[in-house]
Amino acid sequence: MRRDPGDRHEFENDYHDADWEWRRPRGIFVLVPIEGEAGAQLRAIRAQHDPRLAAMNAPHVTLIGSSGAGPIAPDTPRDVLKRVFGGIATTTAPFEVVAEAPHRFVDTGIVSFPLPARGPLRALHERIVTSGLRFLPTRFAFAPHATISYYPDVSRTKERALLGLRLTAPIRIERLELSLTNDPQPPDVLLSVPLAG
Repeated sequence: MRRDPGDRHEFENDYHDADWEWRRPRGIFVLVPIEGEAGAQLRAIRAQHDPRLAAMNAPHVTLIGSSGAGPIAPDTPRDVLKRVFGGIATTTAPFEVVAEAPHRFVDTGIVSFPLPARGPLRALHERIVTSGLRFLPTRFAFAPHATISYYPDVSRTKERALLGLRLTAPIRIERLELSLTNDPQPPDVLLSVPLAG
């Protein structure tokens, strides 16, 4: 079964398959844009191995909405989001994480760079989860990742090539982006908050 590229085991904003049409639940996803050198490397990798995914969205990590917690309830008022995420952002300093070797999700063609599920990324995820906001359910434990390839079928030769890839630059976590999804409509970016602790 295909999952959210975003993000999404990510999205990971992140999103469909020719044999089974998957739609994200309507809700508010929290994304971490992957920018800088790591973002440039990931854009080039996706353009080579999955041009369709590369054209759909910029590299990112789905922090809330795919694993660990489902999307934030879509009727959450914007002023509440600003208050909660403003408080989190002003007390969280930017930090870096290092992508691990690529992983292929079982029984899918989805390949991604896993990120550490413990440490500062997990701490940031938990701060959001325990903030008092309402979340939709999810079936997956927290497993942050950056998707490399989502749509193409993956042969054994292709799989070997994908699993041999590496991100040589660390991913800098310095901004949160809140996106309201209502597939098949385009996502609506509600809020972008820099980490400034």
